Amino acid sequence: VPEQAELHLLLSMITPLTWLERAPAYKEFIEHNRENDRSTFGVLGYPLLQSADVLAYRAGLVPVGADQAPHVELAREIARRFNHLYGGEVDFTANSEAAIRKLGKKTGKLYTELRVAYTTKGDVDALATAQALIREQNSLTLSDKERLLGYLQGDSVAILPEPKAVLADNAAKMPGLDGRKMSNSHGNIIPLRAEPDDVAKAVRNMPTDPARIRLSDPGDPDKCPVWRFHQLYSDEHGQAEVSDRCRAAAWGCLECKQCVIDAIVAEQAPVRERAKQFEENTDLIHSIIAEGTEKARDAARATLEEVRDAMGLAFR
Repeated sequence: VPEQAELHLLLSMITPLTWLERAPAYKEFIEHNRENDRSTFGVLGYPLLQSADVLAYRAGLVPVGADQAPHVELAREIARRFNHLYGGEVDFTANSEAAIRKLGKKTGKLYTELRVAYTTKGDVDALATAQALIREQNSLTLSDKERLLGYLQGDSVAILPEPKAVLADNAAKMPGLDGRKMSNSHGNIIPLRAEPDDVAKAVRNMPTDPARIRLSDPGDPDKCPVWRFHQLYSDEHGQAEVSDRCRAAAWGCLECKQCVIDAIVAEQAPVRERAKQFEENTDLIHSIIAEGTEKARDAARATLEEVRDAMGLAFR
């Protein structure tokens, strides 16, 4: 989707360098690659590319893990800055009032009441209701929708809506196979379609409680990365049994790991089975990609047209 690349370029022109340098992922990368000359523009600008991925589709809610929440916050800051710099419009108030009339008498009155409740009393519930009301209006043009969304809070158009992170409740934060953060770049992951033998080999090679050197040494589950997997895959009874046996040195680490191996292999079985139809039919894969790409380009193209117009880069 080339529109995403172009939006990334345009947003890079308004994004302060310090915003990118403070991104946790960038700091972590620098920390782990001090001796290598791998700090490229691509690494520094990657969080901005993620922002373009989100903003190109004007996403309202973005489901992420806790470690990615700062990147969604960066996207919010960039959207806010862009709207501040380029959201101005000649005759904005008059155009907004005209858009209200297009809502119809009843809906227009409700919108106005909600707007007044927010602007005069700070009623955030009224703001949320008004925003939902506008987004449901299929008769309005995209420009009028953005105009009315911006009119709720000020005197500018919200060209790029600010996304919000959606964090899963009580989601397990899994360590990588080496105890570090699980990451493709660290090579410490278990692929979704890994073969059972590969899963077994990977888990058996995982580090355990460093204080447990001999089989007779008692272990501490809280100091073992494998325990985190048990917390995800074992039920309460199983976790209690694992904890008791580990602390009492009643079994070896390989026996403990086998429970995790069996659970992961069982969970992945339907994934591997469903993948076969795609592995055996590349034409199906290509058609899915082509159809999805076309849908994505339609949405991204509409956003980019408004961004270009706002920045004065539209040529007709």
